[in-house]
Amino acid sequence: MKPNPVHITSRHLITGAVLLSALLLAGCASTGGKQSGMPVLYPNAAYKAMGELAVKQHLSQCMSTAQSNGLNPYDDHNAVASGAKTGAAIAGVTGAVSGLVFGRGNLNDAVKYGAQSAVVGAAAGGTRGALSPQRPNNIYRQFVHRCASEKGLDIIGWQ
Repeated sequence: MKPNPVHITSRHLITGAVLLSALLLAGCASTGGKQSGMPVLYPNAAYKAMGELAVKQHLSQCMSTAQSNGLNPYDDHNAVASGAKTGAAIAGVTGAVSGLVFGRGNLNDAVKYGAQSAVVGAAAGGTRGALSPQRPNNIYRQFVHRCASEKGLDIIGWQ
């Protein structure tokens, strides 16, 4: 008998999934943080009286004040951890049930498949969390709106 040249075990699949996820996460981390959106101002009388440079300085000051008060421009807290948790739970349960069904009720196989699936699911979920788009933090934006309005500026949106 000829040996099978392609013999992939579940350990190889898990290792590959973890390495792929790590590479994707490293790629995301190396691209740097995404800049927050900038407010769009209505050119009212205060805007025209201040001039472009002063307006930019006021907005910059409002945004840095918001951040120094603990507000982040985006709600991306724990996106990776949340995705990993969800992925591990879903894939782990699916793997355990599949192990019971296809393993003809063998509990050891069900536990093994569940654990292997949870590892792959955690890696996939963590990657998904890292790649998911960041959502704007509405409290941060409201803070900047109020700060700008106290200076006479009128924010009509963000881009």
